[in-house]
Amino acid sequence: MAEVKKEEEKSLNFLEEIVEQDLQSGKYESIRTRFPPEPNGYLHIGHSKSICLNFGLALKYGGKTNLRFDDTNPTTEETEYVDSIKDDIRWLGFEWANELYASDYFENLYEFAVKLIKKGLAYVDDSNSEEIAKQKGTPTEAGIRNKFAERTVEENLQLFSEMREGKFKDGEKVLRAKIDMTSPNMHMRDPIIYRIKHAHHHRTGDKWCIYPMYDFAHGQSDSIENITHSICTLEFIPHRPLYDWFINELEIFPSRQYEFARLNLNYTVMSKRKLLQLVNEKFVTSWDDPRMPTISGYRRRGYTPESIKNFADKIGVQKRENLIDLSLLEFCIREHLNKIAMRKMVVFDPLKVVITNYTDDHELVKSEDNPEDDNTSHREIPFSAELYIEKEDFMENPPKKFFRLAPGQKVRLKSAYIIQCNEVVKDEAGNITEVRCTYIPESKSGADTSGLKVQGTLQWVSIKHAITAEICLYDRLFRVEDPSNEEGDFKNYINPDSLQVIKSAFCEPSLKNAKFDQRYQFMRKGYFCLDKTSSEEKIVFNRTVTLKDTWAKEQKKV
Repeated sequence: MAEVKKEEEKSLNFLEEIVEQDLQSGKYESIRTRFPPEPNGYLHIGHSKSICLNFGLALKYGGKTNLRFDDTNPTTEETEYVDSIKDDIRWLGFEWANELYASDYFENLYEFAVKLIKKGLAYVDDSNSEEIAKQKGTPTEAGIRNKFAERTVEENLQLFSEMREGKFKDGEKVLRAKIDMTSPNMHMRDPIIYRIKHAHHHRTGDKWCIYPMYDFAHGQSDSIENITHSICTLEFIPHRPLYDWFINELEIFPSRQYEFARLNLNYTVMSKRKLLQLVNEKFVTSWDDPRMPTISGYRRRGYTPESIKNFADKIGVQKRENLIDLSLLEFCIREHLNKIAMRKMVVFDPLKVVITNYTDDHELVKSEDNPEDDNTSHREIPFSAELYIEKEDFMENPPKKFFRLAPGQKVRLKSAYIIQCNEVVKDEAGNITEVRCTYIPESKSGADTSGLKVQGTLQWVSIKHAITAEICLYDRLFRVEDPSNEEGDFKNYINPDSLQVIKSAFCEPSLKNAKFDQRYQFMRKGYFCLDKTSSEEKIVFNRTVTLKDTWAKEQKKV
């Protein structure tokens, strides 16, 4: 505990306060948390907060975290999702103490249900879902218990056993806990704890045709694993009395549930159901499409584990729901990439520059890889008489304070020379095809004796040395702040410019050796990474984020 206090530099969040109090009082010798995803989709950025919280608490206080898959709904769960979840957690830098599944406990949970029946606290109900919903009443009107609640213990045990044996069809019967039909908490009005579902399970196959409901499986699984702090999001507050009721009546290890505010991020959706729609209806290419708010999507787009964990730390742990600005996440990735990204020169929309007084075939100029690194390395870039610059960096008739290239105007080519534009060449239609310049031999970067001062510095590439790459410019998937709360179908608010593809950009030749685990800053363009589809035949880069927050500025124009 002394070590914890020594490294602590900021105030504790409310969960840390609870854990410290529990440890100091001797309630627990060590803590155990769990991360319990349902394997019915890929994890999204909201899950990263829960991952960081559960694993982070255990790491800080010398405890352990279980990874437990809540696989109680066989019709929506797949092994693909299990594998992706494990990959995402490991990518974030965490390792679980045990890999477990709710399905590991199906026999235990069945016996727990039998115990409730024997205590007269559970019964088999033949009502259909509409009848059960009607009998439950409303938040302001008490529910009415039906005749099936009067079945004897022996009859309920027999029927529940026959449910397990597969003698009934889906929906024909359910097992309900017998609690209080007048409770103001609707979750306590004889909740369903088992339903019949003849479906193949990704782990247990066809062994079971009855499956426990989440509220029944969750707390008991926590208890079996001796979870001390079961951390859920705020929507589970009304479920807590039921969580406690099951544990108390079953007389098992008293796991305790605590709730925090989930992560809600603007310009996106966090519902797995809606994310699945985006995939199935081809609005995106896959779960890891770089526009998706999935962890794998952010990973493919070039986000780093450090940036996501820093983001989770900055938003903190709250007890009230709020909408977090996506700009904060983008700030976190810019902050990290600025420190680690290798600087490169790439031209998206080329304009040919001919240096008329440069007579050598080419030379190599040195450029630093990362000016933010005091121990940065340097690379050599070929410079020749024919270059590409960005078309937008030249104007034939510029306005005042245009400090890039124009007739009679000088600019510096990054890490190379100062050049001056002397002539503009056009085709028959009047389009500019190239500009002709002269260079100042004495102005070479690092050895400049020209005495000239210029205000513009441009990126460039040597035409005969350049390599080509496809560039995917990703932006926000939705054009409104909270698409789920807008009128109509949330998909109507997808940003039509969320992806722009440059089929052939010209890159400095060092990018031929680009690595998948490296991050790059393309000068004046943004931060980029290799896409997983890249090959020796075709290089593809994804834009992670722009150099500055351009979205807010663009929205003001609308």
